[in-house]
Amino acid sequence: MSQMRRKNYAWVNLIVILCLLMVIPQTQAYAFQSNMNREYVLTSVQTVKSSYDVIVVGTDPEGVIAAVSAARNKLKVLLIDDRPRNILGGLMTLGWLNSLDLNKSPRVSRDFPAHFLNQGLFQEWYNLIGGTSFDVNRAANALNKMVVNEKNIETMLNVKNMEPIMNGNKIEGIRFVSKSGQNQIVHARAIIDATQDADLAAAAGVDYTISREDLGEPDARVAVTLVFRMSGVTDKIWNDLKKRKGANGDDKSIWGYADAREYVSSNPTRVKIRSLNIGRQEDGSLLINTMQIYNIDPLKPASMKEAFDIGNKEAPLIVDFLKKKYKEFSKLEYAGTAPELYVRESRHIKGEYRLTMADLMENRDHWDAIAYGAYEVDVQSMTHQYAGSIVMKPQQYGVPFRSLVPLKVDGLLVVGRSASFDTLPHGSARVIPLGMATAEAAGLAAKLAKDNNMTFRELSKSKEKIAELRKKLTKQGMDLRMVKVDKPLYTKHKDYPGLLTAASIFITVGGYSNTGWKLDEQMNPLRFYYSIQPFYKMFPKQFPKKSVLKIPDLNPHDPITLERAAYIIALSTGIETKPETALQDLLKHSWVSKDTVKGIKDPAKLTNGDSFMIIRDVLKNFAGIEFK
Repeated sequence: MSQMRRKNYAWVNLIVILCLLMVIPQTQAYAFQSNMNREYVLTSVQTVKSSYDVIVVGTDPEGVIAAVSAARNKLKVLLIDDRPRNILGGLMTLGWLNSLDLNKSPRVSRDFPAHFLNQGLFQEWYNLIGGTSFDVNRAANALNKMVVNEKNIETMLNVKNMEPIMNGNKIEGIRFVSKSGQNQIVHARAIIDATQDADLAAAAGVDYTISREDLGEPDARVAVTLVFRMSGVTDKIWNDLKKRKGANGDDKSIWGYADAREYVSSNPTRVKIRSLNIGRQEDGSLLINTMQIYNIDPLKPASMKEAFDIGNKEAPLIVDFLKKKYKEFSKLEYAGTAPELYVRESRHIKGEYRLTMADLMENRDHWDAIAYGAYEVDVQSMTHQYAGSIVMKPQQYGVPFRSLVPLKVDGLLVVGRSASFDTLPHGSARVIPLGMATAEAAGLAAKLAKDNNMTFRELSKSKEKIAELRKKLTKQGMDLRMVKVDKPLYTKHKDYPGLLTAASIFITVGGYSNTGWKLDEQMNPLRFYYSIQPFYKMFPKQFPKKSVLKIPDLNPHDPITLERAAYIIALSTGIETKPETALQDLLKHSWVSKDTVKGIKDPAKLTNGDSFMIIRDVLKNFAGIEFK
């Protein structure tokens, strides 16, 4: 094409965009340059209507899907965001998290390509972007397309000072300041909070826990990540990166490079890197998810700014390291960091149902399941000294509609990673594809609640209406079938009740293969001692004293006897006892059951399973705490 013709085409494109702007009253347009065949222009209204059927707060993928779902069910929707964003997609398109943690169905190969759980609007979007990793421009444009094609959606971006309008315990709308500085109020029968941190729900008074608070660690924070870009990628360089020993990949993604962990950080207690997750972009660059930044509170702006400062300083140093260590990186150049941080965990609302480790361990379905998960329970690094772990890998589990319905506050649903999940199962349920499925269900639930003049809470308690919700979701393209899977081997073990307790208080992990529990292997005194330490953090009212600290000689090379274990755990209850009488004291109070003692094959060498059963008994019978 000649230079003159290129200039003419450029003028034509400009004229088309200007014409679009002229015919859209009271709007501000954000044109997002795309690699797709057509540009979809996202418009942000300057003035909202006085009311809508649904307000969706947050433009992360979950928010977009909730809005589209509601709009396709003939509801008038306002999609609104109070972050400084001009495009849709949030964590994926501005946090540059372009490699998806996918929920693959257990009924087919878990390798790519695979059948994904839930499908529906997630699958519709995924078909537009494709691959194990995606181009962030293409992903944003695909979301834009889905919104622009719905006449029932209006979008407003860059608002400030958003807060809920409450009538008692019911949220009836929001007030905010628009980008142009106007104070605005809008009402709606239904509000869907699709923000990453459940910000609107928290402002409305919804109860929640923070991060690992339910494990007794309210101040613990999962590492946040700042994704960075490298430019200059050619097909040859990409293939060389993919072929390196220890790396795996395809035409869109590369993962591996475990020896990158040798990188020496400039601030070792605050930032380090792990193995590399690399996603290819269509502009000849790649995005790298590897950086872990510690001790960041995602609910405090000053702390988030600090994370950016740390990450922006470290990113070019990491790039220099990669270029020097690997010849495959040597010709690439540093090209900046993502506009937003990748935050994995913050609030967990308290809902009508709280997803538990038991749900995942037993691959449970629920009568009101509106989405399904299958991703591994991935507990990310908390400090520079702890690398994180895979607690276990479920085959398939249901997420109840009740987990979207907050306690106490009516008129509100919460979708995405801040829904009602315990912190450990959140390690699986937090992934974006599952969040998009919960969002699709929320959008349709708003229609069902309106048509039946029900609150979301009333809907969540109606088996008849939930069955109708599931049926309608299936009709609009979601796959809500629970695959029949074999009962996991670990659930057939005689000590499984103890294992369930141990996994729920995070004193054991099974890994990707669910075999790391090692129930029949030997326990030692030091590990047993550490296994009961969560008692004091998680249940301080029942276990207020740490008299167990007086126990000497906790040698990790020795076996632990039943008598010694009984003495250690009896002291944790606060009773006066002796090593030789502790077991009888526990049996006398029925804090350890006779069946548990009878099931111990060798009292001189307790196994992990034996130990977990003793721990389970004391929590259940002494403290009144049972995981089931």
